[in-house]
Amino acid sequence: MLIIFTRTLILYVVIIIVLRLMGKRQIGQLQPSELVVALIIADLAAVPMANVGIPLINGIIPILTLFIMEELLSLISLKSEGARGFISGKPSILIERGTIMEEELRRMRYNLNDLLEQLRLKDFSNLEDIDYAILETSGQLSVIPKPENKPVTIKDMDIKPDSQHLPVTVIIDGRTNSDNLAKIGLDDDWLIKELKKNKVNSIKDVFFAYLNPERKLMYQLKGNSMSKRGGKQ
Repeated sequence: MLIIFTRTLILYVVIIIVLRLMGKRQIGQLQPSELVVALIIADLAAVPMANVGIPLINGIIPILTLFIMEELLSLISLKSEGARGFISGKPSILIERGTIMEEELRRMRYNLNDLLEQLRLKDFSNLEDIDYAILETSGQLSVIPKPENKPVTIKDMDIKPDSQHLPVTVIIDGRTNSDNLAKIGLDDDWLIKELKKNKVNSIKDVFFAYLNPERKLMYQLKGNSMSKRGGKQ
């Protein structure tokens, strides 16, 4: 029992490391070659996990081999546009100027009901509002509306807003994230002072705190709702 547990733990760690090195992608965003590698790795790991008669190395070596091959394919795709088109495929235009491209739908084996469903999920129920709909190599559908149907932006209104920052988490469950504070030029002392200004005497009393895009400190005490506190940093 202990041997099975140890073998499973080792293979689990190996798979996590390999998938982590392959990059961060959701299942729906994987390229065909990446999806194949992920499925084969899962199958290769299952056999030595359950069968102690198979040497553990017999499962690890194929996994590492697949990882190396996937990295080589990624490098080749990066350097060669032709190879990239062969390995990952090319985007396909399914709708052009409001017209459904029937031949392209047949070639991609993409039926009309699926297309209409994807358009509705993206809040496009009228084909006349669409300029282009493109099936990406990941299988995702990108929709480009006609110019007159695009939402109005701040730039269109000739408004120049103040620049904003990314939200920065500074406290999670009573623990300070000193690394995040350092990245924005602040430290624990500044955080403690800001909290004390609002009668919070201990960081341990804070469940969650962050600096919003306007650099205002937002925090939630344990057992309470989110509060807006502090001035701009």
